Amino acid sequence: MKHTMRWYGPKDGVSLMDIRQAGCTGVVTALHQIPVGEVWSQEAIQERIDIIQEDNEKYTPLTWDVVESLPVHESIKKGIPEREEFIANYKQSLANLASCGVKTVCYNFMPVLDWSRTQLDYSMEDGSYALRFVYVDFAAFDLFILKRAGAESDYTQTVQEKAKARFEAMSEEERKELQTAILQGLPGSDDAFELGTFQGLLDEYRHIGDKELRENLYYFIKQVGPVAKELGVRLCIHPDDPPRPLIGLPRVLSTGKDIAQLMEAYDDPANGLTFCTGSLGVRADNDLPSIVKQYGNRIHFLHLRTTLRETEDWVFHEAPHMAGDVDFYDVIEAILLEEKRRTEAGEEVCAIPMRPDHGHHFWSDSGKKYYPGYSYMGRLKGLAELRGMEIAIGRQLK
Repeated sequence: MKHTMRWYGPKDGVSLMDIRQAGCTGVVTALHQIPVGEVWSQEAIQERIDIIQEDNEKYTPLTWDVVESLPVHESIKKGIPEREEFIANYKQSLANLASCGVKTVCYNFMPVLDWSRTQLDYSMEDGSYALRFVYVDFAAFDLFILKRAGAESDYTQTVQEKAKARFEAMSEEERKELQTAILQGLPGSDDAFELGTFQGLLDEYRHIGDKELRENLYYFIKQVGPVAKELGVRLCIHPDDPPRPLIGLPRVLSTGKDIAQLMEAYDDPANGLTFCTGSLGVRADNDLPSIVKQYGNRIHFLHLRTTLRETEDWVFHEAPHMAGDVDFYDVIEAILLEEKRRTEAGEEVCAIPMRPDHGHHFWSDSGKKYYPGYSYMGRLKGLAELRGMEIAIGRQLK
């Protein structure tokens, strides 16, 4: 695997030198300053490349290996006529990235929200903090803070009763913390959604169900896939996080069956997958090593993290990389076997870019600016553990 780390740009509290000294040679970043849907110009792309490569002559070289993410505009997800303009812009951004040599592009198709958690500072036994998701808490937000019309139909009577009890037991500060955790803005943004604005965005999806969202995703990939193929760009969609419907919004990339349908919609390696062990691993019915074996040639990017499913349904937290529900031995073995296959077949890209994902917040990161889940020391620890396992398994496979 090629070791990388996500970098949110010049404002990130984690520096490029931090990433380099972690042992990475690749950077995963995006032009978060450009509004969603606008074209990424060659000049803006090259400016970011120049920043990343500024110290390459003095130190271990860094390269921009993966775009995460080139966002898909909501008009495309909703399938409204305006989508054609934004799809054209997307194609142009892909062309500009390819002309600058950046050819792995991650995206997602989650409506309105990106990844969702209900707590950003869940206390672990060692004193560090992790991200956590509690479905009943999410329901409490939906039913009693957002007060979404018709929300009751999305929850069983038991969940509604638990959510009401949970909401009534919360202090005003706890309610605000829950709202803040759920309404985090897009990755790389410092702005959270306002409650009223958020409800308005949800209203626009009122008539879009599972069937419609799938059709809109497949329409998008059929439009941009051939362009990516011609450019030599590897598109890789990120799975839903968490992998289930939320606040009345469908999720269409949560299971192995979902992956199969998307891969068939445009059957070419240009239409690929970001294999996120954390997102897919939340569901016990997802067989992660089997997904690697089945779609290895379509996996262009790796997010390696794990969650721990707790006692209740849809309660999980981000676990230490070696102590969650993901069996990383089997997963990494499957990945290395896929890389071996690529090497023997003489393929252009054999080492799949990997980044450690969603590290814990350690005390040594206190006072530093970073986005939730992206503290330095937590990811550094995860990378060290994953690298050690990779080396050991690799030796066994020789």
